[in-house]
Amino acid sequence: MPISISHPTIDALVEVITGGGAYTSTPVIGLYRKGFQIESFLHSCGAPITISGRTRCPAVRETLLELVAQGNEKVLRTIIERSADPRDFIDDPAKLQAVIDYLNLRLTLDGLELRRQGPAVRLVNASTSAAVLESLASATHALDLDTVSTDLDRALASAETDPEDAVTAACSIVESVCKSVLTELGLPLPAVKDVQHLFKAVQEPLGLSPARKDLPNEISVDVKMVLQGLASMVQGIGALRTHAGDAHGREKGFKRIDARIARLAIHSASCAAVFIIETWQQKRPKGDVPSAS
Repeated sequence: MPISISHPTIDALVEVITGGGAYTSTPVIGLYRKGFQIESFLHSCGAPITISGRTRCPAVRETLLELVAQGNEKVLRTIIERSADPRDFIDDPAKLQAVIDYLNLRLTLDGLELRRQGPAVRLVNASTSAAVLESLASATHALDLDTVSTDLDRALASAETDPEDAVTAACSIVESVCKSVLTELGLPLPAVKDVQHLFKAVQEPLGLSPARKDLPNEISVDVKMVLQGLASMVQGIGALRTHAGDAHGREKGFKRIDARIARLAIHSASCAAVFIIETWQQKRPKGDVPSAS
């Protein structure tokens, strides 16, 4: 995802990272950090900075401007997300939300937005963030599906810059969910562990087969069409991974797909994954949904 931030956003980041000037009565927006703490924070994000002999706020602003000029999107993304790291606000969650809101007032004008995704806060395109992604992130966090969460983070991070890798990660989302559900149901994994066979293995126990015969007559045809569409979507994600993903290698510098297709794969995979998780939860006794590992 290309990152281009404006001067107002840079100024807001400076306030959040430094906590503002040392001799001001203005309430601190983020966390007040001394010079050595700022150095440690930015070094952990991959940004070299030396505060010694310099004023904190101008030094941070100069560093951010240099990163923008260099087009160092990876480090900029890390700094923005780390500025609203929930781990830094464990004792004051209200302040975390205030920081997110403060930064988003500027970021949205740059076409970007900080969004809560499970336990983390991620930088996303303001125009493409979707409720289904939030639902999947929340579900994977609540059920401790670490592998799924990792796949989702990887897919979102590479959608714009590496769409082939994003498609591979999107396919892995569905695969990981199916494996976790089969494990929790005490069922064996299929001999072939690709997304098509894994999804087929959960269809019957979860009642997701288009061939099911227990549906009321008035909705039977409609629900079967939706379930068939779900199966086709999963099959399409697997096929796209085979033909356009990076799981089987690729030619240097050659891109088979663009970010639009990568986002379609991510949203489709997330939709399928959320439906599988919710169906699994519904079929378990109330209050008996264990953590998947």
